Amino acid sequence: MYRERKIGVVVPAYNEEDFIGETLTGIPQYVDKIYAVDDASKDATAKIIQTVKENNKRIVFIQHEKNKGVGGAIVSGYKKALEDGMDIAAVMAGDNQMEPVLLPKFLDPIVDDRADYTKGNRLLSPEYRRGMTKWRFMVDTTRAQ
Repeated sequence: MYRERKIGVVVPAYNEEDFIGETLTGIPQYVDKIYAVDDASKDATAKIIQTVKENNKRIVFIQHEKNKGVGGAIVSGYKKALEDGMDIAAVMAGDNQMEPVLLPKFLDPIVDDRADYTKGNRLLSPEYRRGMTKWRFMVDTTRAQ
């Protein structure tokens, strides 16, 4: 729990075998459930999620048979979070680009009733872009939707 709220984190993942393990293990302990959504990856993403899940009972594994895109993966996670009675659901992409320590910055405005929804944009700040490859700024037009 975080400030007396049940927190779920949705982690959409498509072909993220290099990052998904670290992403899942880095999610703070105050998060009640982690909804790891494998969006029909063609690599070992699903297997890695299953392996990490064995040691982390907070992980709820959701697997798409057909790729639905990042939006579809997020919707699947949100639906399960609602079913599970989470008070707040956040999204942390499977590519490990969000610093888990920043999560309270997005939760606090909601918990404090200052906002119904919060969203970060890691591309706006040079501080958060530091170390990010140029490829992160390009749109992947090859991905199946």
